[in-house]
Amino acid sequence: MLEYIRKIINDSLDVRRALMSDEALLRKIELIAGACIHALGNDHKILFCGNGGSAADAQHLAAELTGRFMKDRPALYAEALHVNTSALTAIANDFGYDQVFARQVEAMGRKGDVLVGLSTSGNSQNVVLAMQKARKLEMVTIGMSGSTGGKLTDVSDILICVPSDNTARIQEVHMLIGHILCGIIEDAVCR
Repeated sequence: MLEYIRKIINDSLDVRRALMSDEALLRKIELIAGACIHALGNDHKILFCGNGGSAADAQHLAAELTGRFMKDRPALYAEALHVNTSALTAIANDFGYDQVFARQVEAMGRKGDVLVGLSTSGNSQNVVLAMQKARKLEMVTIGMSGSTGGKLTDVSDILICVPSDNTARIQEVHMLIGHILCGIIEDAVCR
């Protein structure tokens, strides 16, 4: 059992080392932080969407921004689109599950807002359709996926492809990147 534990920890470290050594990927994190800071500084919002573990990550990051990450500061407008279960289930029932995020982006999204779509495969149809809707509204689209980017490649203004095909490792790094972004955003707001 100890060997299994060591293997998982080592696998996680390998993905983090790959992230740290990829200068282009690190620059994308900077670009995303800048886009979010610009949006929030101009009275826009950040919306998040994802399924399963990615939904949990989306909700976690939205909470870090509306509440606090490391510093006391004004609340920031961030929301995870899956938290309104009445809207989610009504849209799924009436329009299909593929539309649960796109419909909400249509209702809440405005030009200059940011949509962050999380999908470890990059192929979650409801996330892809939400990103397409966001683009039509002239929102900034940020994708976070695994190594290939999947369909998010074509609908993301900025795409983070975590260098892994393992769902758990991808989600761990999505959260790491999310926390980095929250720290950068918070520092900018607290100046």
